[in-house]
Amino acid sequence: MAELTISGDTHPILKDDYASEWMGIEVVALDDGHATIRMTLRQEMLNGFGMAHGGMIFAFGDTAFALACNPASPKPGEAGIDTDTITVASGVDINFLKPAFRGQVLTAVANRRASTGRSGLYDIQIYAADPGTGATAAPQSAPAGPAPAATVPGELPTDIAPGELIAEFRGRSRTISKK
Repeated sequence: MAELTISGDTHPILKDDYASEWMGIEVVALDDGHATIRMTLRQEMLNGFGMAHGGMIFAFGDTAFALACNPASPKPGEAGIDTDTITVASGVDINFLKPAFRGQVLTAVANRRASTGRSGLYDIQIYAADPGTGATAAPQSAPAGPAPAATVPGELPTDIAPGELIAEFRGRSRTISKK
């Protein structure tokens, strides 16, 4: 499934996530309350104006939000795909700032801003960059291995230049029973 990763990190939430697989989402970095992902915009992701469909940008941000909300390896008592509870969106807002176009590489950076009890607040920034400007994977000749980890949760690895900010996504989460 969509377990393709650049960082070497995987997340169980992606195991059966056919939408993320279809979108070609790659996990760049995962940490407690943080996720960085990327994908390349394809023709079938565009609207009638030839720019990224807002629903594609939203779905991309929503995937980063879900990864940041649900720990890849939950500790006892934490929500997660392999526990009795999961964390889902209770509401979101998105502001589209600039268009993105076919062939551009999108990067979403999700960070937890606050959490209390079963509720959380997350900010997700979505960037677009032209291929070859640093937002894509390391060259094919580069040695295999994980990308450098962010030095501070929420910061991009130093080898990623995300491009221009195209959207701001704010998510409100709620931890619920899986049933």
